[in-house]
Amino acid sequence: MAQFFIHRPIFAWVIALVIMLAGILTLTKMPIAQYPTIAPPTVTIAATYPGASAETVENTVTQIIEQQMNGLDGLRYISSNSAGNGQASIQLNFEQGIDPDIAQVQVQNKLQSATALLPEDVQRQGVTVTKSGASFLQVIAFYSPDNSLSDSDIKDYVNSSIKEPLSRVAGVGEVQVFGGSYAMRIWLDPAKLTSYQLTPSDIATALQAQNSQVAVGQLGGAPAVQGQVLNATVNAQSLLQTPEQFKNIFLKNTASGAEVRLKDVARVELGSDNYQFDSKFNGKPAGGLAIKIATGANALDTAEAVEHRLSELRKNYPTGLADKLAYDTTPFIRLSIESVVHTLIEAVVLVFIVMFLFLQNWRATIIPTLAVPVVVLGTFAVINIFGFSINTLTMFAMVLAIGLLVDDAIVVVENVERVMSEEHTDPVTATSRSMQQISGALIGITSVLTAVFVPMAFFGGTTGVIYRQFSITLVTAMVLSLIVALTFTPALCATILKQHDPNKAPSNNIFARFFRGFNNGFDRMSHSYQNGVNRMLKGKIFSGVLYAVVIALLVFLFQKLPSSFLPEEDQGVVMTLVQLPPNATLDRTGKVIDTMTNFFMNEKDTVESIFTVSGFSFTGVGQNAGIGFVKLKDWSERTSPETQIGALIQRGMALNMIVKDASYIMPLQLPAMPERTRCNSRIQLAT
Repeated sequence: MAQFFIHRPIFAWVIALVIMLAGILTLTKMPIAQYPTIAPPTVTIAATYPGASAETVENTVTQIIEQQMNGLDGLRYISSNSAGNGQASIQLNFEQGIDPDIAQVQVQNKLQSATALLPEDVQRQGVTVTKSGASFLQVIAFYSPDNSLSDSDIKDYVNSSIKEPLSRVAGVGEVQVFGGSYAMRIWLDPAKLTSYQLTPSDIATALQAQNSQVAVGQLGGAPAVQGQVLNATVNAQSLLQTPEQFKNIFLKNTASGAEVRLKDVARVELGSDNYQFDSKFNGKPAGGLAIKIATGANALDTAEAVEHRLSELRKNYPTGLADKLAYDTTPFIRLSIESVVHTLIEAVVLVFIVMFLFLQNWRATIIPTLAVPVVVLGTFAVINIFGFSINTLTMFAMVLAIGLLVDDAIVVVENVERVMSEEHTDPVTATSRSMQQISGALIGITSVLTAVFVPMAFFGGTTGVIYRQFSITLVTAMVLSLIVALTFTPALCATILKQHDPNKAPSNNIFARFFRGFNNGFDRMSHSYQNGVNRMLKGKIFSGVLYAVVIALLVFLFQKLPSSFLPEEDQGVVMTLVQLPPNATLDRTGKVIDTMTNFFMNEKDTVESIFTVSGFSFTGVGQNAGIGFVKLKDWSERTSPETQIGALIQRGMALNMIVKDASYIMPLQLPAMPERTRCNSRIQLAT
């Protein structure tokens, strides 16, 4: 193969350019993330049975749905939670590698057969099916700096004017709002209902009859009377708007003929359609929403698109409303990727310097250097086919591959230089003879290195998901470097290198003098190394003992080194989960969260803001759960040890000693894994 490209260098250049073009086009479309998606696909079914107890929800909703979910492809297990507030949550966990979209469709199809068996109130509320494959990309808090807006005003505006526009942003998978919209709350008085011989169903019937949108009709609509010259549609405002209008809904006449209206048996006020969550920003009432990224979307591009859309929406904010990013994972993702990119560039520069230092010929140095962008860009094109993203692991594999991928090209250039020097031939002939000598060796080198890293791609479970991308990226780069060494590099050697002139006088420029000094020093170091090896060979017992000591020391250090699933890193955010005993009220949970808020607000050198939600947690939704999103100050402002995230979490865990009836959990963040799947233990009763 090499002989073909040696005599057709233009064709070799065309192939190299096509590979680089494919890589460049791929780079513009590949998703960017800190880590690959680690957690197995999960589909969540949510239903609400208003007013039902946990046992009723379990028997009439949860079990009915679970029974219909058997036979799903790749289903590992089902976990469910039936809460005392009438909510049912069923999580279906699938095998790693199952397409989340296909799993969601299968669950929806199975759910159709269960819907008819559910109570009418549950069907009326609706049963939702969502994919749970991504953690929160951002959490945005909405608050009133001058306290001119109530929390109900803020939450209603977020639901009506913010949620839908952000849901349509490219890359956004789901928008979850912490709070409800405006609704007319009717609080019935049981004693008065009894005195007037009314039931809640009578109230519901009256509401439906007197608060409905009707089509009135047209004036002059066909068929019209002879001579009709005007046609107009009649609009009627039949929906009630204010509490006063609802209060005056007619219910019945008493025996004496007196009218009974809604205000006689109930208290009517404008409130929220649900009081499931209570959110605060820096301890003050606020609204908020969380953004989940869509599968395969670019985290950085999505965050920028969300900010751009928010900047447009801010122009229409009501007076007194402001927003703040309370939780944002993208700065750390951006910093991580930029750091790896800088390392990659530094690696390329260092490789060029080392090659130039030893090859001492700019023509010979530039050939392996030209192979680097071809292999790197080609690798991106290939891993995109596998569905990988640009993340810390794939970029780390690229950094490691830089030193390996130039090896093949250096072997080719060095051997061509040797043949030209010893046989005094032209570059084309020398390249042809060289490739005949070393083609097998190049294939052998790559095969050995590939055999080391390929087995990592077959690891199972979560570990396999993490290191599969690293392994395949590295192996792809090495295989491409072999292909380049057999095609592109020989063509470059044949066209760029110059034939040696044995009669040419040695140069005496600054580079030549530097290289002569470097070669003399390197020769002396080589001789010293050889002498040291010879002495070691003579003292075989001492060498054996030294080797054993080194091995023992390595084993000792390996055992002492701390281990972890992935490195713990300061991502600039802390997520705090709060859990109270079952049946704790939302008010009680709120007081516990206020204690946590006060703690973090006192950490003025470390914490920038805190957004809390009572009633929501990744461990479950209920009045006894809560969560806090703590945004830390920029890393440049947190240089002292006590302002680091580890020290903050260690101090924060003291809250468990202060508040006896609640537990605080502050896990270090892992964006690629949904929070609810990080640590989940259950006890199953088998009867």
